[in-house]
Amino acid sequence: MSPAMRRVFTLTLFAASLALSACKTTAPLAATVAPVSTTEAPVASATSNATAPHDNLNAVLWMQRSAEYGAVTETIYRAAADRLDIALKDRRWDALVADERSNASTGLPPAVVMDVDETVLDNSPYQARLIQDGQDYSDVTWDLWVAEKKAKAVPGVVAFTKAAHARGITVLYISNRATHLKEATIDNLKAVGLPVKSDDVFLGLGTFVQDCEQNGSEKDCRRRLAGQKYRVLMQFGDQLGDFVQVIANTPSARAELVSRYTNWFGERWFMLPNPSYGSWEPALFNNAWGLPAGERRNLKHEALDFSK
Repeated sequence: MSPAMRRVFTLTLFAASLALSACKTTAPLAATVAPVSTTEAPVASATSNATAPHDNLNAVLWMQRSAEYGAVTETIYRAAADRLDIALKDRRWDALVADERSNASTGLPPAVVMDVDETVLDNSPYQARLIQDGQDYSDVTWDLWVAEKKAKAVPGVVAFTKAAHARGITVLYISNRATHLKEATIDNLKAVGLPVKSDDVFLGLGTFVQDCEQNGSEKDCRRRLAGQKYRVLMQFGDQLGDFVQVIANTPSARAELVSRYTNWFGERWFMLPNPSYGSWEPALFNNAWGLPAGERRNLKHEALDFSK
């Protein structure tokens, strides 16, 4: 083989290896069902540069560079806007499940409940930095990113929230960003044009809810708190736990929840796409973040459907 042919062959193999990158959860704690184990420390790659293989490469590139991502989110938010008047008019309309509402919703002012990360704010630059540096999520790097207040709005969300605000609908942000990140988050929301009625519309991780014990990062207590003051017309999120409590984070239990509430999606619940991270991933390896990365990856490979 000539030197020129060897160079072509080598480059072809290198390109193929990059194309095989798959999605890896590098999520903020905000998006997971249970806190990430303290044994899951950030690990720098051997080369620590953008050419090092990283499971999250394709997912982040799709969210940042594909035309399809923005088209999908615009479609979702426009469809939701078309249903606002219907939801407002029907006084029995409520987007909270019965188990998460302890009071009647009739007569309460209307609101929509929105997750923050990858639902209204795009944190893909943070994920891109992790890929660049060959690292995984850490509280330190996440807090520094939030403090920058540089996250952009997810396409379509500003128009939707302005439409809701114009109808007298309060926009509530129930986020698993910790409460100490409240000020920076609100500043970021305002900077991209999202309505923030008052500081108390942000309900972060750690918000105290009387007579309700929070399980990990589940949001049911905070949804109950929202339901005490508002009739919730719609909920928006990129994780199943943004809509209803996920008691057992297993693939079968998650599928059962979707099946149970399938008629609510596209009507009262609106799911945003996020292939970059989420509680769906640890469900594939029994939520065992303490396993070595290679073992977790093997279990994800075993979950692939080859339709034999």
